[in-house]
Amino acid sequence: MRRVEMLSSGTVTRQATGRLVVETRGRGFTEITDAAAGFVREAALSHGLLTVFCRHTSASLTIQENADPDVRTDLMTALDRLAPRDAGYVHGIEGPDDMPAHIRTLLTDAALTIPLVDGHLALGTWQGIYLIEHRDRPHRREIVLHLVGA
Repeated sequence: MRRVEMLSSGTVTRQATGRLVVETRGRGFTEITDAAAGFVREAALSHGLLTVFCRHTSASLTIQENADPDVRTDLMTALDRLAPRDAGYVHGIEGPDDMPAHIRTLLTDAALTIPLVDGHLALGTWQGIYLIEHRDRPHRREIVLHLVGA
């Protein structure tokens, strides 16, 4: 086994909390990487941890490839197979897309954590942060960001 390279060490001295409102266009992925990176720049921390939290149960977050949009298309197709709209769910008061949206959120994430190294999100070359809207119609989604570090 290889030894872990120490990137930074020290005391946690600051934190910052922010809110991002995302207007979705309906089902699909909305990239929020630039907004998260802008929040990190504004907070002016060099090292730490960013938590990104979605305050909804029918939308979610993911880190995915941001180079080829076909990846996101295929992911939506896979989610359609895993949580189809016509599966005969008991919960249907908000429409046929609501229960599948809850299942899709269960399968993905409500929160993400991303390390901050030298003032930048430690995402891989082709990684982006996305809000996934699981409902058919547009929604106004609220994301809370919390950065802790030094």
